[in-house]
Amino acid sequence: MGQGTSRLYSALAKTLSSGAAPHPEYLLPPDAEPRPEPIDPKELLEECRAVLHTRPPRFQRDFVSARTAAPSSSPPIRVMQWNILAQALGEGKDNFAQCPVEALRWEERKCLILEEILAYRPDILCLQEVDHYFDTFQPLLSRLGYQGTFFPKPWSPCLDVEHNNGPDGCALFFLQTRFKLVSSANIRLTAMTLKTNQVAIAQTLECRASGRRLCVAVTHLKARTGWERLRSAQGRDLLQNLQSLTRGARTPLIVCGDFNAEPTEEVYRHFASSSLNLGSAYKLLSADGQSEPPYTTWKIRASGECRHTLDYIWYSRHALSVRAALDLLTEEQIGPSRLPSLHYPSDHLSLVCDFSFKEEPQGLL
Repeated sequence: MGQGTSRLYSALAKTLSSGAAPHPEYLLPPDAEPRPEPIDPKELLEECRAVLHTRPPRFQRDFVSARTAAPSSSPPIRVMQWNILAQALGEGKDNFAQCPVEALRWEERKCLILEEILAYRPDILCLQEVDHYFDTFQPLLSRLGYQGTFFPKPWSPCLDVEHNNGPDGCALFFLQTRFKLVSSANIRLTAMTLKTNQVAIAQTLECRASGRRLCVAVTHLKARTGWERLRSAQGRDLLQNLQSLTRGARTPLIVCGDFNAEPTEEVYRHFASSSLNLGSAYKLLSADGQSEPPYTTWKIRASGECRHTLDYIWYSRHALSVRAALDLLTEEQIGPSRLPSLHYPSDHLSLVCDFSFKEEPQGLL
């Protein structure tokens, strides 16, 4: 274990119990958790870079500003959406045909993930395929000022992998200096009245500066071709839940997720035509503002190359404005072996958007 890795474990040591199996802390109320010792983001970033000193540097990605964004007196709300690739799946099930084995080592890959998060410093962070919540993300991000919630899949495929770290699931973090939690709901998605293996977290947050409320949801729908009807039913169920939680869209809404669905699928059309009046933030990157990115995931498996748009950030068009969106990696940056790689830790690209509240219309909280 290198010196940088030792320093990172030293930083973690104060937040971890002495070898005890993690209990379901996501079920505890926030005030039941001990207050963590703060850590300087720059210090953590330095520790990550020490671990990664033999790796290529991070890719440079630029923000694209909205041409029509109205001026706002309040700082933007930065939201990050990312399927980070569950460690057990990356090593044991996903069969990335051209990914070097060393690129998947957790001791370094976790530092690449943290480096990406620290580079953009989101106010709200929505993650999928999290199987190291208790030993990595919750301890470290809590020391950076985030409050987190984790909801695992009931039958996670990670558990089929030898030496796994527990089930994967969705995680939602927000900066406590900017927001306070009003309510939280863990949702097990249903399809045709039957409970499925996919989940969502939905939380209503109150902005400390303005007092305005915002509902944020994170989800990860069923994967693979042939499951389009199930994804469609899961999307309808999530929309019904969000309709109730936002009181018919009176509370502004942001929905982040890996939908495992191209824009041509029915579940995408459900969200685009919902009575919640949702828009897809990443259309900002297209020339006409009407098209999704050409890809948000790009990988090579034994079965062939996969290049798809599956990840989205949806938002209430009547209440929120997209001020900027982080551009995607180019094909040249991604390289011929695709993702994940020594440069980049996941097979999905992170999406980052800056939002601002519109002037408060009548009856909107």
